[in-house]
Amino acid sequence: MHPLAGQPATDDLLVNIPRLVSDYFTIRPDQAENSQRVAFGTSGHRGTSATGSFNEAHILAISQAICEYRRAHGIEGPVFVGMDTHALSEPALITAVEVFAANGLDIMIDQERGYTPTPVISHAIVSYNRSRSLSASANGSLSANGSKLADGVVITPSHNPPEDGGFKYNPPHGGPAGSDITGWIERRANELIADNLAGVNRVSFEQALRSGQVHKYDFVTPYVNDLENVLDMEAIAGAGLSIGIDPLGGSGLHYWAPVADRYGLDLTLVSKKIDPAFSFMHLDKDGRIRMDCSSSSAMAGLINLKDDFDIAFGNDPDFDRHGIVTRGHGLLNPNHYLAVAIQYLYTHRPQWTADATIGKTLVSSAMIDRVANGLGRTVTEVPVGFKWFVDGLSEGSMAFAGEESAGACFLRRDGNTWCTDKDGFIMALLAAEITAVTGRDPGEHYQELTRKYGAPVYQRLDAVANDAQKNVLAALSPEQVKAEKLAGDPIIARLTHAPGNGAAIGGLKVVTGRGWFAARPSGTEAVYKIYAESFEGKEHLSYLQSEAQEIVAEVFKANGV
Repeated sequence: MHPLAGQPATDDLLVNIPRLVSDYFTIRPDQAENSQRVAFGTSGHRGTSATGSFNEAHILAISQAICEYRRAHGIEGPVFVGMDTHALSEPALITAVEVFAANGLDIMIDQERGYTPTPVISHAIVSYNRSRSLSASANGSLSANGSKLADGVVITPSHNPPEDGGFKYNPPHGGPAGSDITGWIERRANELIADNLAGVNRVSFEQALRSGQVHKYDFVTPYVNDLENVLDMEAIAGAGLSIGIDPLGGSGLHYWAPVADRYGLDLTLVSKKIDPAFSFMHLDKDGRIRMDCSSSSAMAGLINLKDDFDIAFGNDPDFDRHGIVTRGHGLLNPNHYLAVAIQYLYTHRPQWTADATIGKTLVSSAMIDRVANGLGRTVTEVPVGFKWFVDGLSEGSMAFAGEESAGACFLRRDGNTWCTDKDGFIMALLAAEITAVTGRDPGEHYQELTRKYGAPVYQRLDAVANDAQKNVLAALSPEQVKAEKLAGDPIIARLTHAPGNGAAIGGLKVVTGRGWFAARPSGTEAVYKIYAESFEGKEHLSYLQSEAQEIVAEVFKANGV
């Protein structure tokens, strides 16, 4: 833990915004450097302009590649485009609009050229396509029904530091694009950059605005008005709860006043600042500015005010994540809140089908499995990445989907699709609904779950690994793990593919009756990540973590790396 963690940011830590934006336009990426190529991770392409990893050339090429992908797959409807409050988001939006207009797309942007959260873009896509007999698979291919379906782009690096930029594509199902789509876009974009952008169609931003193809769209009203169909807003209002909100300077800040007005809620915004340097933030655990609403260090400002409200919450800059703060328990661990949300929703949504499953990632808490078992529900366990939940949410076969990193979504009250991306708004407001309907906040509910199912201890840490070792870990087979026991208990599962969908997890998960660990290589650092959880306490967790590293070390040794 950094000595300044949880303290207000100091001036010497603030990024130079004019230089950051200048670098976006003036630095040309070097294709010979892997770090400067277009690379789509689990949440799109991310980087920073100063290092040549997020620059105008990247966005020109990615935008052109998206246009070509749309043509190849018959996607002819509008593209909904949103941006968050990071400094590089607006330059990237301008670049994208210039390319989209030159390629003849109808572009929907905020009517004030303001900010649009990730879940709002997903909701807009799903709502637009719902009335057009949507038949779109996870890879974006469409049935031949003649409908002109919409898709979207969100320009955001999520909770990353202020110097970062991000760009992600959501096809007509409304959720994050799968790896087949992002792989194609990535390859084509790098080809375009290598060819000095010769294949990119582009007009000036002024020409784009005059073209009639850029449409100013009211994203706020339809989203806010529809909230009553996914949440019991009447119950929240009727309980008269005092609700505190810290938007962390994010893209949803200006949505809260319309929510309060529409539903008669007592909402207090503890901060109304939007500043691309995020100078108002409290420093994260490593002493950096990072808008991570699941971090008690970054959320220190709201935590200090917890006693002023019945329930409080914050979100990251694109509002796809949530952080729930209660009087008695402070900031809730994301895994804890997921378990509470599942217990509540599956007992308070009578119109949901009895066979609708619960979606979780392999590194989410086993408390979810115990809660699901108690509910008589099936868990669909998938690799890391919200893209794996899209089909289930689209079909309604999965009523709730969540990640340990504080991102989740669930169905409408009638069992139909709300959106297919993480939605920090509804997860935050759900905490208010739970408090209003039950008279107890989510922290109190979690304590009740621990009395019934046990109290797990969960931690993630990093271990050193070179590229060769990370490659071995990513390509493991269960047979390569020779250990029979973990922390004294028989191993009951060795997983390299997710049981929910059979997809490779890019690592290893080992499970016993009292705990588990998962090991996955980092995509950006010379480490692998160890996730571990014990239902026997901190000492047992330490054994799990130690033996996890021993098991992985044996695998490395057996493979000569």
